[in-house]
Amino acid sequence: MIFVIRDNKKTIPAIEQPEKVGKMVPETKKFQIEIGGKTVTIETGKYAQSTNGSVTVRCGDTMLFVHAVVSKEPRVGIDFFPLLIDYEERMSAIGRIPGGYNRSEGKSSDKAILISRLIDRPIRPLFPKGYRNDIQIVAQLFSYDQQNQPDTLAMLGASCALMLTGAPFEGPVGAVRVSKLDGHLIANPTHQEADKSNLDIVVAGTHDSVIMVEAGCKFVTEDEIMEAVEFAQVEIRKQCEAQVEFAKACGVVKEEFVNPYDTTELKNIIHETAYDMIFDAYHNFDRTYRQEKLEEAKKLVKEKIEALPEDHPINVMMEETGIDFVAEEFKAEEKKVMRTMILDEGVRADGRKPNEVRPIWCEVGVIPRAHGSAVFTRGQTQILSVATLAGPGMKQELDGVDPQTEKTYMHKYIFPGFSVGEVKPLRGPGRREVGHGNLAERANVPALPSQEEFGYVIRVTSDVLESNGSTSMGSTCGSSMALMDAGVPVKCMIGGVAMGMITEEGREPVVLTDIQGIEDFLGDMDFKVTGNDEAITALQMDMKAKGISNDTLRRALQQAKEGRLHILGEMRKVITQPRDHLSPFAPSISTMTIPVDDIGTVIGPGGKQIRAIIDASGAEIDIQDNGVVTITSNDQEGAEIAKKMIRDLTFKPEVGMVIKGKVVRIIPIGAFVELGGGKDGMVHISQICQERIETIEPHINIGDEVIVKVIKIDDKGRINLTIKGVTDEDKAKCIN
Repeated sequence: MIFVIRDNKKTIPAIEQPEKVGKMVPETKKFQIEIGGKTVTIETGKYAQSTNGSVTVRCGDTMLFVHAVVSKEPRVGIDFFPLLIDYEERMSAIGRIPGGYNRSEGKSSDKAILISRLIDRPIRPLFPKGYRNDIQIVAQLFSYDQQNQPDTLAMLGASCALMLTGAPFEGPVGAVRVSKLDGHLIANPTHQEADKSNLDIVVAGTHDSVIMVEAGCKFVTEDEIMEAVEFAQVEIRKQCEAQVEFAKACGVVKEEFVNPYDTTELKNIIHETAYDMIFDAYHNFDRTYRQEKLEEAKKLVKEKIEALPEDHPINVMMEETGIDFVAEEFKAEEKKVMRTMILDEGVRADGRKPNEVRPIWCEVGVIPRAHGSAVFTRGQTQILSVATLAGPGMKQELDGVDPQTEKTYMHKYIFPGFSVGEVKPLRGPGRREVGHGNLAERANVPALPSQEEFGYVIRVTSDVLESNGSTSMGSTCGSSMALMDAGVPVKCMIGGVAMGMITEEGREPVVLTDIQGIEDFLGDMDFKVTGNDEAITALQMDMKAKGISNDTLRRALQQAKEGRLHILGEMRKVITQPRDHLSPFAPSISTMTIPVDDIGTVIGPGGKQIRAIIDASGAEIDIQDNGVVTITSNDQEGAEIAKKMIRDLTFKPEVGMVIKGKVVRIIPIGAFVELGGGKDGMVHISQICQERIETIEPHINIGDEVIVKVIKIDDKGRINLTIKGVTDEDKAKCIN
């Protein structure tokens, strides 16, 4: 069955029967939808029929299989919704065999992890409280034309597959990427179009509200962001309508979920026992006092529950499910108190007003041997960012399916357990760490100089020393200051702020500036915005509520700008512009150009020659296809050794060339001067001085360095030089 959605007008032709090729051919159903002038086809019924819902998504030659599986029973003993999203790239999608020893796909690339998070974030809030059945969505990229980007197609496919399962999903969800070219917004741009644009934003939402926004921008205004969001919502509504019709056409019956656990009595016990203590804890504004008071209140509640008979319904319910409903409902009571304070009193848990930023202090040059370092502290969130400079050979090679194959700026975010007072083994970065690091990286990229302006590869690490809300924005600020401390000629300083929101039906939402951990955990929004004084470089919005209105989003953007300006002002108290010099411990970079025909000579058979240069000089050498040689060295002497060896290998004297050389031999009629590259030339006695001389030694001696000019190269390759013919203008062009 096929139906087509175009321009919000739905047409449903007659059912199309599959071509009969024996009884085993399954019946398929599919629909087509136009997004940004490109046709997207979604089909089900042919593949992976053991799943609860499976679709094939195709746009151009980009093709994904997306599968959803829902467990029949809830998982016992957990107090969260067990949703697992996996996005997988196959290197065969671009006709390539993976690198590495095993020639197989290894751990997920950072890009794949980021897309998994993109899929997860708009879906997770749309399941009812208490639903604990395991759900896994697997999106597999099997064909990629490197034009039609797969992430928003995977998000659309995930929602479609989930709709087909009949799970109590309060969707569907649509997703669209928006860029702007020649003053016009375009939906789902190709990689090439997005690269040309100053705006690259992904918006996901339901029929009537936005749930997630993710953007990387080259300095765009709040109005431009809102224009893109409103443009995206038209496409999202179209996608949602198509999915609803598709689910109906497939005969899907949606499960009605009713939370099987009645916690009314437990809520009453907690309210009667602990409400006053919770109220007192949240009105003290001291975090340590609040934590101690809440622990005291929890202890009283637990004692009251433990005093109940073993066969009491509350104890029976917790025994059967393995769920700590006491902790769950105690947190719900905290949530009510905190949110009521903000809505009714305009006061937050630490005493701030909704639009206030916590106290900030910063410092730079903290790490003595680092090329650049900074500490950014805001409230009880503290980040140490360290910048390291290296030569072009240290760029990161990307073994993935995207057209981008390398990175010259990298940001790594590290979140140890001690930052929140926990004992936790140190491991590699998880999905959260990859996501936070990528956001801070994207935030600073628009401010970086080009490789032509500043040829270094840059790596910044941001170690979280203490965490109480928005460490990714702290990392953005710390990174910007560390880059400036390292002498990287950034265009401007970049700051970031995290916004929150408290909503209640029938009341105006309250937007919070610079949220702390508890406001993120118990609030309805986590909205991070980065940029300079005038414009935005990156943003990321996640909702715990079912969405946000455009008016509230516009207000949040404006309030975020005010907060960002305040934070930038605090950062400028310690550094206002990039250092005018690099650290003495940073490597120096110099360049020279050699003829393209000589690249092989410098590299040598099997790389033998260039290895000899590296061993002799200690420098790092990178040779581009156009003959530009970049020499990176920790000392000037090593760089000069490398330059001389390369010049010697590629030296080809020409008439008119001015060279500094060493006198190596003297004969009665002239002196031989070493020019480099194993070549020398002769200065005839008549070309040494302006006046006539009888002997050479009183004027020049063996070992002297002289500036000579090539005046003739005969047919046998013999080089004739002059000293007296070298002018002051020639000396300025001398090859050392």
